This record gives sequence, structure tokens and C-alpha cells, in this order.
Amino acid sequence: MYINGEMVPGLSGRTIKSDDPFKGEPWAVVPDGNNADVDAAVAAARQAFDSGPWSRMTAMERARLLRKLGDIIARDAEELARCECRDNGKLYREMLGQWQYLPEWFYYYAGMGDKLQGSTIPSDRPNFFIYTRHEPIGVVGAVTPWNSPGLLLIFKLAAGLAAGCTFVVKPSEFTSVSTLELAKRLEEAGFPPGVFNVVTGQGSIGAHLVEHPDIDKIAFTGATETGKRIAASAAKNLTRVSLELGGKSPNVIFDDADIEVAVNGAIAGIFGATGQTCMAGSRLLVQKNIYDRVVEHLVKRTQTIKLGDPMAESTELGPVANEPQFAKVMEYIDIAKAEGATCAYGGQRDPELGGNFIQPTIFTGVHNGMRIAQEEVFGPILAVIPFENEEEAIAIANDTRFGLAAAVWTQNVHRAHRVAHQLNAGTVWINAYRVVSYAAPFGGFKESGLGRENGVEAIKEFTETKSVFVELSGEVRDPFRLG
Repeated sequence: MYINGEMVPGLSGRTIKSDDPFKGEPWAVVPDGNNADVDAAVAAARQAFDSGPWSRMTAMERARLLRKLGDIIARDAEELARCECRDNGKLYREMLGQWQYLPEWFYYYAGMGDKLQGSTIPSDRPNFFIYTRHEPIGVVGAVTPWNSPGLLLIFKLAAGLAAGCTFVVKPSEFTSVSTLELAKRLEEAGFPPGVFNVVTGQGSIGAHLVEHPDIDKIAFTGATETGKRIAASAAKNLTRVSLELGGKSPNVIFDDADIEVAVNGAIAGIFGATGQTCMAGSRLLVQKNIYDRVVEHLVKRTQTIKLGDPMAESTELGPVANEPQFAKVMEYIDIAKAEGATCAYGGQRDPELGGNFIQPTIFTGVHNGMRIAQEEVFGPILAVIPFENEEEAIAIANDTRFGLAAAVWTQNVHRAHRVAHQLNAGTVWINAYRVVSYAAPFGGFKESGLGRENGVEAIKEFTETKSVFVELSGEVRDPFRLG
């Protein structure tokens, strides 16, 4: 683990093997921590925040460290990408592009930390000067998932460090390696001990982190039901929370869309990253008069998707990341068939590769009441749903407890904006899918979460606003009068 600037073993001495999903065998070993490890990490982060060198740094000094970290990550993008491919089976070319892009988060927030300006407030009393300060919220407990551990940590880390917070990170037990590798880069960049700490192990230590009285904020990405439990646990200490949770995102194709472009977007939306993304476009809504044509094009393109070694440049779909998730996805395939959906393509473990490989799967004959259309599968499973007109498309799209992302495919500029404004989702793409930026807020409506990551809004998630009243006259005032 990484605690107070040092790589240390877990106090229990236990370890966890991290399996390579492609090879089906262990490739790394990490400590299986316990609550005492969490306590040590939180104590280090608390000391660094309260009285360590970090607590005395100016925003400009923090910015220099963030820029240096960005440079180091850019230098080591290939190595970090390989780590994540081995841990979760995602395509190397996708991970490489991701890690090459992630330095921009640190550059962006390096330029923002020294602009957390308060404001002066016109006073209703002539003898008072009033102003505000935005101060770092404190020690952040970041709990990250297995699907994109580096990306989803940096969504939190760059803004939080720029604000002046310190961190204790609990990565998924399936994918801890890239987070530990990132810790080495923070040390190289010159971040003081205790600013960034990593504890690895089973979910129970994550629960201890969430309930820890010395944690000021929890930043979590993961399943909605887990997020609800975290919010309830954090409430015991009134710990602040931001939650980026699940989705069942609608990808809406109207009859005036460029079908080839829209189908390509549908493929990217659901089969990119083997469907293991919270923003996956797992519901494809298609206008009835082009439904058959779209399904035909979709099946034809899906048949050409190449499954294989994630490290190979030609591979387009890797394995499901771990055995529990593989079992869950296969269960949903059975559920969809039992509910009467038609499997237009795929629907089974790949017969050639075996292991955790599931064929990219398309279900037609789906209505929005089916479980396959309402519950997050988190795998390469697409439900195709017809609609009659714009009004029905919006109704179907919004008929979900989630609200993370959505897309509209149309060449009608009026319809594009009209529909985008009516979709209940934190991110809406027009004639595109699965695009994020450090500059654009990301987060969900409804049960897809609380708070925002990225953009100007994100840094405020890591601050508290303080009002300061300065009495100017120096007069002795009535102590029993307000104001």
C-alpha cells in the first residue's frame, strides 16, 4: 500500500491476487488491508492537511506540483495503460489514449486552483466589511471501481488536490495496480507525504473508510445500490458525499439521421470498453420506420467485431473484467430471453476464446418495461426499442430511475436541441457518444448520482465557503443585540 509517502505491506500480512482477465491467471499481488491500515492512512492524510507542508502551500505552489505530475503521467502513459489492460482486460489502444489524455486534467486544475476567489459582499451595515473564502474541505476518501480506475480517480483527484485537499484512496480489489503506480508518480512529482494514500483490500475496508470520523468527504464511483449505502453510512458523521453512479442511457436515433454514422455511434456506446461503463448506451431507441434498417446495419457491423487479446491493435472487444461480472452478464442474457426478447446476435460465451469473453449481444423485440431495459447490466448487451414519434421517444428515454447520459441522432438542428433539453440526463450528446472532457461537468440526474466531476463546478465540490465579517468602527456594541 502507499501510506504517508511509503510503500508498505498490509498489517494483516494477507494478500490478494489480481487476475489478468485475458489470460485467466494472476499477474500481480497486492495487500489485503484491514481497518487498521485505513486508520493509518487517514491519520497520515489528516496530519498532512492540518499541519504538514501541504497545509502551508499556496495555490500557486500546488499548481506547480500538478503540472509536474501531468508531465510524468504523459511520459509514463504506456506503462500505466499496460497496467490497466492487465488488470481489467480493456483494450490497450483505448487505455493508451486515455492515459495520454489524463495529464490535461492536472494542467486544467493547476490553472484553476489559484482562481478560487471569494467575493466581497455589500453590507447592510456601514460598519461591517464582509467577504467570503473558499477553503479546502479536508480529507477525502475516494472509492473507485474496477472498470476505469485511473480515469475515475483522476476525475476526483485533480480537482481535489487543486483545492488543497488530501486523499485516501480505496481502489477495487480487482484493479489496484494502476492506482499504486500513480502513487509513485505523485511521490516523484514532489507531493509531500500523507497528501495521497492508497489502501487496498476487500470491500469491508471501504465501508470503514466511509464511516471514519476523520474523513470530511467521500467521492465514490460505482453501482447505484452501493452508492445509496455509502450515502447512508456517511450521513452518520454528516460527511459530504459526491456519487457518480449507474446508468441505463438511451441512444435515440430519429428517421432523418445518417444511419451509418448513428449505427457506428451505437456500437461505440455499448460495445466500447466491453459495455463496462456507467455511461454505456445500453438502450437503443429507433424510430419505427427505420427500425429494420438500423437493426440490419447494426447486426452486420457487430458480426465483424474482433474479440481477442486486449494488447493487440486489431482487437475491438476484450473480455469481461472478472468472474462475478461475467456471471452477472450471462444471467441478464437468460433474463432477457425469458422475458421474450429476441437475440438478434450473440448471446453466449464466445465459443473460440472461452474464458470471460461474451459475444457482443443485440436484443430486439424489447419494450421498456423489461428488466433488460431498466436494470444496469454493465456488459456488451444492447436492447433495441422502437418508438413512433418524438414525444414517445422522450417518454421512453426518461422512463428510467437513472439519468446519467443520453444521445440524439438527427440532422434536424431544431429537433436536436429540443430533444436534448427534454432528456433527463447529466450529459447529452448530439450525433456523438461517449465523449468526455476535463472542462465539461459530468454526473447524473435521479439515481445516477449526486454532484459533478470535471469542469469549473468540480473544484467547488472539494471546498467549503466561509463568510467573514469585519467590524470597522472599533466601537463597543450592545452584547445582547444581534448585528
